[in-house]
Amino acid sequence: MAAELTTHELIAKHRPTLDQALEAIRTRAYWSPHPEHPKAYGENGSLDMAAGKAAFDALLGSRLDLGQPGTDDWVGAETSPYGIELGVTYPHADLDELLPAMKAGQRAWRDAGAEMRAVVCLEILKRISDRTHEFAHAVMHTSGQAFMMAFQAGGPHAQDRGLEAVAYAYVEQVRTPDTAEWTKPQGKRDPLALTKRFTPVPRGIALVIGCNTFPTWNGYPGLFASLATGNAVLVKPHPRAVLPLALTVQVARQVLAEAGFDPNLVALAAERPGEGIAKTLATRPEIRIIDYTGSTAFGDWLETNARQAQVYTEKAGVNTVLVDSAANYKGMLSNLAFSLSLYSGQMCTTPQNLLIPRDGIRTDEGPKTFDEVTADLARAVDGLLGDDARANALLGAIVNPDVKARLEAAAGLGEVALASREISNPEFPGAVVRTPVIVKLDGAKPDDEAAYMSECFGPVSFAVAVDSSAEAVELLRRTIREKGAMTVGAYTTDAEIEDAVQEVCLEESAQLSLNLTGGVYVNQTAAFSDFHGSGGNPAANAALCDGAFVANRFRVVEVRREAQGQA
Repeated sequence: MAAELTTHELIAKHRPTLDQALEAIRTRAYWSPHPEHPKAYGENGSLDMAAGKAAFDALLGSRLDLGQPGTDDWVGAETSPYGIELGVTYPHADLDELLPAMKAGQRAWRDAGAEMRAVVCLEILKRISDRTHEFAHAVMHTSGQAFMMAFQAGGPHAQDRGLEAVAYAYVEQVRTPDTAEWTKPQGKRDPLALTKRFTPVPRGIALVIGCNTFPTWNGYPGLFASLATGNAVLVKPHPRAVLPLALTVQVARQVLAEAGFDPNLVALAAERPGEGIAKTLATRPEIRIIDYTGSTAFGDWLETNARQAQVYTEKAGVNTVLVDSAANYKGMLSNLAFSLSLYSGQMCTTPQNLLIPRDGIRTDEGPKTFDEVTADLARAVDGLLGDDARANALLGAIVNPDVKARLEAAAGLGEVALASREISNPEFPGAVVRTPVIVKLDGAKPDDEAAYMSECFGPVSFAVAVDSSAEAVELLRRTIREKGAMTVGAYTTDAEIEDAVQEVCLEESAQLSLNLTGGVYVNQTAAFSDFHGSGGNPAANAALCDGAFVANRFRVVEVRREAQGQA
């Protein structure tokens, strides 16, 4: 069957967007082709709010048949953190049939070249973007994010990260020319002359192991980086968050087929309850690339045991904010309160430890003691979340029982500066909604150290009293080195402290935000400009997104022959 999407059409449609993305990663300036506002959708074939909700509702209780080979069963047991059963079932694969089918299409995909692969990926992203409202509900009801966060983070921001990965993949592949004429002078003899051809070749099948909290935002970089570099991609979603990635696979397969490629270049690996197929998949010889977001324990296992694959992991870290002094005390408190509350702290970038000198800090409102700072921060969080409707819109729902258990246990670790409270959600009575807890700990006590030097994922923060800002800097260094950090924040008006914090983050490879008091928060990053993670500390071995994230997903193979006319 002839391709419905021709090379010429795809390049004409998407090359301008690719060029803009290439310029954005060069300049690091703000840019996005994906609208953040819900009202921007509804024209040119995209779904508006009502149509997106209707499309999501139509999925409930359905069988999502992807038409992929090797289907031996139908599985699915997702329950929304908002208390509704999704009831969607997905194909369960016989891997011995599915994996060979995925490899079959790689030759044509490889030979298509970097530009064609890039514009096919952009067509996939465009069609996902047109269904952003539908995807937003899918993300909301698998992750527990509130709707607006699911819409933005699960929609345009995730799509931006996917496009960013495609741009980096394209840059790395075209760094080497397709062909070269090589001539070496030989003095009085005829020169040596070779014609050389260079081809980016994929490693093999890439495995994306999805996470529960940000299935698209964390899943798209690896998926599109691998696909754009010529690899087939097998998507293994988190059992509690299958739907957003299953819809992504559905769109990708449709576009690949319409562009004349084998749709089996992208496939889904859903699992039965308790089956735990990630370890089995990760060590299969066909799997040559792995992208993983989740716990340190399993990330470490992958790095140790998936020896046949190039492994990219984002694991756990202990994110830290150093509070030395503040030129805008109210702004600092407001910024921190929002950062601690957003999505109930269920972000890998949410601050956990707040290092505060026990003798207090200097501010534009005068000196503040340690107890005053923690009490003022507690009041700021209370003020932010005092209205239940606003609180539901910021907090979303607790994603799983493990987070709820950690939150409840945290209150017993020290003196509670801010107690967590339960909030009801009138629209979704089954949702578990809790405000953050802030616990005061002493940086000099070994028992307290055991608590604050471990990640406590969820709406839990520790205000850690330290002897001085200099001691806080060294504790920051040790925390990053031993436990890792996706984000670091600092508030200071002291140039020496600022320099010391920057030096620690440079030496230990941690991304730093200084003196944020406005509408940008330490736990938010912008595609095309900000790096998510660094790949240089234990929290992650890769950064989203840089050249290193894509360059080792392919190799360049050279074919050389004597130029015409040579003996």
